Amino acid sequence: MSGAFNGWTEQAFEVLLRLEGDPPPEVRESLRKERELHVRQPMIALLNTVADAVPALDDFSVWGFHKESRWWRHQGAVIRIARQVEIGLRFDLDGLHLKAGWHYPDPVQVPRYRAAVAAESSGARLADLVGTLQTRGYEVTGDLMKRMPRGLPADHPRACLLRHRSLLAARPLAGDDVALTLATVDRVLEAAHELTPLLSWLGRHVAATARTPPPHVRR
Repeated sequence: MSGAFNGWTEQAFEVLLRLEGDPPPEVRESLRKERELHVRQPMIALLNTVADAVPALDDFSVWGFHKESRWWRHQGAVIRIARQVEIGLRFDLDGLHLKAGWHYPDPVQVPRYRAAVAAESSGARLADLVGTLQTRGYEVTGDLMKRMPRGLPADHPRACLLRHRSLLAARPLAGDDVALTLATVDRVLEAAHELTPLLSWLGRHVAATARTPPPHVRR
């Protein structure tokens, strides 16, 4: 059981230090139980605590173990908002990082996104939302085309947004010192609140399809 979240512990960073570089499989396996206890279980506890505070954030998954060593050095998790619209979290030696928005799009979503960006009302709203997040320290990233999509003018006022095939807002959330404390919960909740307008825009204009949530990770 993951129990209540009270921050990661120093042991979490010690385990991750021992997983630095590309340790052989036998070394990784020898640290599996310690990593599960000190690294992965606190992430589950964190997201359970977040879901208790904001029930709309209760559809989450916390990644397990993979063959590639980089997955052992970084503990990932996602909170699903709508189809292909998520809040992603990553814990590693630098602390907790967040990247949220729309990525790995379904084929129908890209033209839907472009139509919403090109439309004056919805497009201007997205530009305002992105600008606000940038002033708050978020880096806006995503998969960008080198040229404008066919049929759209190169001098469109939202040309940069129209070149996106995914749209993400990212920033460090809690350094290694804060990650040791319960304050991490407040950081996640604050970021979720800041990102709600963008995620809602993406859910309405891009996802626009119902989905069946997969089982929650609550162990």
